[in-house]
Amino acid sequence: MRTLALAACAGLLLFIHARWGWVPILDSANLAFHEAGHPLFGLVSSRLMVYGGTLMQLLLPLAAAWQLHRQHQVGGSHLCLIWFAENLLNVARYMADARRQELPLVGGGDHDWTFILGSWGLLSADTTLAAWLRVLAVGLMAWVIWRDWRLARAARG
Repeated sequence: MRTLALAACAGLLLFIHARWGWVPILDSANLAFHEAGHPLFGLVSSRLMVYGGTLMQLLLPLAAAWQLHRQHQVGGSHLCLIWFAENLLNVARYMADARRQELPLVGGGDHDWTFILGSWGLLSADTTLAAWLRVLAVGLMAWVIWRDWRLARAARG
């Protein structure tokens, strides 16, 4: 039953992303985590500040998944991995916009992924890299659902 719920959750997130590109409540929270990451990582290094948004956005669901895994809360851990994969879809959308810069930015300012990809000499590959990140996200969702199904099957004997 839990596997079915995870699959339904992942399917709904994928549908919403494909249709609108934004999951209202979840991505609003993810955006808050992203924006908080800039000054937090900026305390460590001014160079890390630009990376801090994406790092925080991705590290938070991973930290939650890890903590739930340590507490043997498999369902919660798997749900957080689905959340992490959804964040990858969100990052891919932002990354794909590095050259076009059509997405509205919080407080104006510079586009993180324009700076990041530009500094790596990969700006012209923004949409290709974003497409691969989407593949990774969907693959991770599928793997989490498969793993949950395998664990549930093993528990039944």
